[in-house]
Amino acid sequence: MKVTVVGAGAVGASCAEYIAIKNFASEVVILDIKEGYAEGKAMDLMQCASLNGFDTKITGSTNDYSKTANSDICVITSGIPRKPGMTREELIGINAGIVKMVSTSLVEHSPNTILIVVSNPMDTMTYLAHKVTGLPKHRIIGMGGALDSARFKYRLAEALEAPISDVDGMVIGGHSDKGMVPLISHATRNSIKVSEFISSERLEQVAADTKVGGATLTGLLGTSAWYAPGAAVSGLVQAIACDQKKIFPCSTLLDGEYGLSDLCIGVPVILGRNGIEKIVNVPLSDAEKAHMIESAEGVKKTNGLLEL
Repeated sequence: MKVTVVGAGAVGASCAEYIAIKNFASEVVILDIKEGYAEGKAMDLMQCASLNGFDTKITGSTNDYSKTANSDICVITSGIPRKPGMTREELIGINAGIVKMVSTSLVEHSPNTILIVVSNPMDTMTYLAHKVTGLPKHRIIGMGGALDSARFKYRLAEALEAPISDVDGMVIGGHSDKGMVPLISHATRNSIKVSEFISSERLEQVAADTKVGGATLTGLLGTSAWYAPGAAVSGLVQAIACDQKKIFPCSTLLDGEYGLSDLCIGVPVILGRNGIEKIVNVPLSDAEKAHMIESAEGVKKTNGLLEL
């Protein structure tokens, strides 16, 4: 199993590290445009192998896509990160050109690969990857919902004063501060609805804190977060590589599902060896349906800024 990660920055390096530590991939290739940067990150990570007990081979390359050939899964993290005060949508001008070039180059060398898009604005970059590569819809996946759901569960556990292993919850919709749809109606603590433990006012605050989870960290760190995004990507990659049939909310191209078409947006999917093996239809409350429609309108507005 060969995995390529494009972008050797904090997010890309975290992706490569978590994938290697889980020890399910035979090789991870890190690619970056900065001379020697990917090679240095790969060497540093390989020097962790004996300490962390993994045998995954990690190699780095400066902009040589031939080194990515025959990758089973390719992860696109490249692009500029958010700075404090920036929205994900403000990154579209620069990142669209980068994602277009990267995705077409990857598919040229690995025509059977599965693409996972991390670059922001993530839903629109996932849509762009569909338009420029022509890959079937099950082989292009946007990461955002997996990360947003992890942040939702963190906030739920905090409010419940419970261990996070007791908590389950999911975020669908667009990967943006206004577009996320935390599914409070389905959130549980050990199979019991969280509304049995927390007031509606506290749950509204949990949802609000989840939506600005990325912006909160950007304000604290001065740039985008990287540990949780890297872990989210590694979870998706492992589910595909190991054919786990796990359910994750991911940005996928919709064709009538949830009443939406011709856009990529976060919905629950089953991930296995073929990528997205099934889109799962989850019943939504009236408020969640309305929020999902509003979220889709926002994503389509951002898609309209693309030069296809």
